[in-house]
Amino acid sequence: MKKVAFLLAAQFEDSEMQKPYEAIKAAGHEAVIIGLKKGEELTGKQKQATYRTDASIDEVQADQFDAAVIPGGSSPEGLRLNNGIQQFVQHLNKQDKPISAICHGPQILISAGIVQGRTVTSFPALQDDLTNAGATFIDQEVVVDGNLITSRMPSDEPAFIRETLNKLGTPVGQR
Repeated sequence: MKKVAFLLAAQFEDSEMQKPYEAIKAAGHEAVIIGLKKGEELTGKQKQATYRTDASIDEVQADQFDAAVIPGGSSPEGLRLNNGIQQFVQHLNKQDKPISAICHGPQILISAGIVQGRTVTSFPALQDDLTNAGATFIDQEVVVDGNLITSRMPSDEPAFIRETLNKLGTPVGQR
């Protein structure tokens, strides 16, 4: 199966991490939590979920992964200016590997410079940021543009997870 990076910092939106993480693992894929420091304990903004990073961004290479998921909340703001995070996402994008970003997750895509000319969605407050970065913004539950999968908010999680699993090539019977 596939190896999927979850890019995570503190104050993530709990369900936007929990539900895709559990769905990807349930489908038989390997889920690896990557943060700025290995072994760091990260708590969601709703205080309903806590995860420990498996690796720091400095310890991994994009070539080791088949895809990435970027949960929303305040987590992307804590990661977006890190050169390692930007390079990781840029490298995945160059290899046309799936990158799934929900809610504020597209902040990382903006900072990595990979949204120009792409069609995406996000939490509504990022619409101007995405447009200014050269993206076409569409307000719908999930937007798939090539290797990019984007969604707006927790209520969009079923569509976000479905399209992420589709890009991973997970057979319907294994979901």
